[in-house]
Amino acid sequence: METKSARRLNRLFDRLERKIPAKAAGLLQRIRRPEARLIRIPLGILLVLGGIFSFLPVLGIWMLPLGLLILAIDLIFLQGPVNHAILRGGRHYTNWSRKRRDKKAMPKA
Repeated sequence: METKSARRLNRLFDRLERKIPAKAAGLLQRIRRPEARLIRIPLGILLVLGGIFSFLPVLGIWMLPLGLLILAIDLIFLQGPVNHAILRGGRHYTNWSRKRRDKKAMPKA
């Protein structure tokens, strides 16, 4: 039986797959399959470590949330905080982009 946080996480993954390019979405679908657990956990750990070392030229901070998102599929204790962070971050981004758009639309005096 799937928990509420697991269902929410699946909806967030589905939304992400619709927003990213088709090749990346296909890769994400393969990683989400239950049989991909042996790939998913090490990949998530590597992405988190890469995000921590984002000061290096090749690595970036984008790796940290992606790694946590992938790890949350298997680690139930991460599902709630990751869901909360994604939803909250999405709201902040929406508000920020709205303010930015409204600021650009204001006529200059």
